[in-house]
Amino acid sequence: MPAGSSPKRERQYEHIKESAEDRGESPKRAEEIAARTVNKERARSGESRTASKTSTRDPKSASQRGGQRSHSGAEGPTRDQLYEEARKRDIHGRSSMTKKQLKDALDR
Repeated sequence: MPAGSSPKRERQYEHIKESAEDRGESPKRAEEIAARTVNKERARSGESRTASKTSTRDPKSASQRGGQRSHSGAEGPTRDQLYEEARKRDIHGRSSMTKKQLKDALDR
């Protein structure tokens, strides 16, 4: 955490960092996740000098949003689901196909 951070933000940073490490993230990645999260919360509460639009205009905090932006929306079945369907239909070369290629092969 940067020097001059409040004790509350220090605790928040450590908690997020430890949680990320418990989930299996590398220490470096855990630090990045914690820093980004704390910085965003600081921006939302007006504690930072500058802030991005997504930091300040989100209707909810990251914890309240619960992963709503963690994917681009309903994109149909996953690659694994498409792969299983291709396996059932015995489509050759399926193991090296991308999601789009699997979808195209199944559509034929």
